[in-house]
Amino acid sequence: MKNTQASTAASRGPADHEVRNQIVAAATEHFSLYGYEKTTVSDLAKAIGFSKAYIYKFFESKQAIGEMICANCLLEIENDVRAAVDEAEGAPEKLRRMFKTIVKSSLRLFFQDRKLYEIAASAAGERWAATVAYEQRIQGLLRDILQQGRLNGDFERKTPLDETAKAIYLVLHPYLHPLILQYNFDNTEEAPAHLSSLVLRSLAP
Repeated sequence: MKNTQASTAASRGPADHEVRNQIVAAATEHFSLYGYEKTTVSDLAKAIGFSKAYIYKFFESKQAIGEMICANCLLEIENDVRAAVDEAEGAPEKLRRMFKTIVKSSLRLFFQDRKLYEIAASAAGERWAATVAYEQRIQGLLRDILQQGRLNGDFERKTPLDETAKAIYLVLHPYLHPLILQYNFDNTEEAPAHLSSLVLRSLAP
């Protein structure tokens, strides 16, 4: 979560990225030690050595800081998925790689630090903008793979593309959503292969 590129809606004030990134880095460390829910902006200010008022020049709330951290986390997952998809040849293999990498990367980033997991859980439960945007981008990537498969004759073309993409996304959703993913640990080793194979059989022309 070192990349601090996030939605401008999550921050405000001077366009001083170095200071903003310093706040985000310090907040990430503080949240990992004490948890997101138990930390206040005053706690962060004291830990960083800034005044509370100074932090508010850059972020309108604790959630805004948490949203930037969450956006960075989700961007890492998305980058992993896109890299895996780009390396694969053909739409069927791209779809398999997408299932496998989403589960693997989500587990690594959501659960390598249980305190930071609280941010992901809050973001998903409260539908923060960063989470909504991430889901939309994943759905867009899925539609691109389906479109490529249809053009190459790998996938059937009768079902409306959006309907197909939505259905496959719903299959993936339990492994995308951190609140649900925590209840699927027992299936994460075999689920990507089984689910992607089932989906690919349903897509056969």
